[in-house]
Amino acid sequence: MTRAVVVDIEGTTSPTDAVRTDLYGYTAARLPAWLAENAGGAADPVLSATRVLAGEPTADPDRVAEILRGWLTSDVKAEPLKAAQGAICAQGFREGALKGRFFPDAVAALRAWRAAGLDLYVYSSGSERNQRDWFTYADAGDLSGLIVGYFDLVGAGPKREASSYATIAARIGVPPEEILFLSDHPDELDAAVAAGWAVLGVHRDGEPNEPRPPHTWVGSFDEVRV
Repeated sequence: MTRAVVVDIEGTTSPTDAVRTDLYGYTAARLPAWLAENAGGAADPVLSATRVLAGEPTADPDRVAEILRGWLTSDVKAEPLKAAQGAICAQGFREGALKGRFFPDAVAALRAWRAAGLDLYVYSSGSERNQRDWFTYADAGDLSGLIVGYFDLVGAGPKREASSYATIAARIGVPPEEILFLSDHPDELDAAVAAGWAVLGVHRDGEPNEPRPPHTWVGSFDEVRV
């Protein structure tokens, strides 16, 4: 019996392009100004953590912005990058420059599952702040009321490690075998299965991650039965 459904965002509920182009592009364009405007405040932990991770202790803000932009391009899941992106994009969502883009079938399924009494959670490499904004400022309207909780790399851990899924199961208080995880990434599905979760792979036309055995794959949320 499934009691909780945990969904990924990029490539699963939403087009990869929506994240890579909209959020990443918005972040890259505003990184230098944000680092300068928030010196002595929110930018300081980002600056210091980036210098440590990059092995460049004397990097100035312009160099840090360059490093962070490089990580964006390479899709590096670095904590200081996610923190900066969360803060920068928060303003974009609130000003209407950004919207959470969703596949229509995902929106319909999430609404139906929540109405049926299932608890819905999000586990994404994007910051929890970005996740909340993605659902709150969605192109389909405010979807935040459907979601019980959000998990990111800071709160749960890396998405390709079984321990992260064990952490989430303990946090939500649901036995692993009663949790269904939907993701487009085979490595994430492997990690969830290792933690005892049920999984379904989601592969949509035009999305980059290819299906891989032994997981069952669907082409849309319309095919999911919980």
